[in-house]
Amino acid sequence: MSSGSEPPAGPPPTSETDAAPPPPGRPGGFRLPGMAPGQRPATWLIVTVAAIVVLIGAIIAVDATTHRPAKPAALKPAPAFTLQSLANPAQHVSLAAYRGQPVILNFFASWCAPCKKETPLLAGYYRASKGKVAIIGVDADDSATAARQFLSANGVAYPVGYETTPALANAYGVSEIGIPETFFLDSGHRIVKRVLGDVTMKDLTAGVALMDGAAR
Repeated sequence: MSSGSEPPAGPPPTSETDAAPPPPGRPGGFRLPGMAPGQRPATWLIVTVAAIVVLIGAIIAVDATTHRPAKPAALKPAPAFTLQSLANPAQHVSLAAYRGQPVILNFFASWCAPCKKETPLLAGYYRASKGKVAIIGVDADDSATAARQFLSANGVAYPVGYETTPALANAYGVSEIGIPETFFLDSGHRIVKRVLGDVTMKDLTAGVALMDGAAR
């Protein structure tokens, strides 16, 4: 029998699961529903959640973009002009005289082979509309005498301006080899349709519809 006394028994060792909770005021860390206190989410789970968040943000951004109304394309203004009248050199033909009115503008020449087919069509269309559809002809790179004979032979009654220089044709982007060319202008004198080569009745119908539609 020992004369010494046994040391007093101390408290049993604690395990990691019995560790004390974090002190008040200190965040307990990120937890998902169903996770035990102190348990950390697996790396794959964090990555998956982050990917889902990014995907949802991308879907919202795309949806907002696709449902946003597109801006209409801007119409190019038609260059203004004042030309000497082919029928009467003492008078002038001006686009400004048709302010607020849609206009068909036709560049032609008496020597132009397609114009021999196109000009009678335009003259007949103008007569049929009884002047309700404004047409202006621009005789470019031509002899005034030959142009007058050409217009008379084809019964042209709409005003025609005589261009002594290529300034106006250049302003509209019309070249000598591009004649004839026709431009359809709305009431604000913006170009809504351009036809390279001789126009057809189908072109006239479609162009006038665009002119009137833009005017509303």
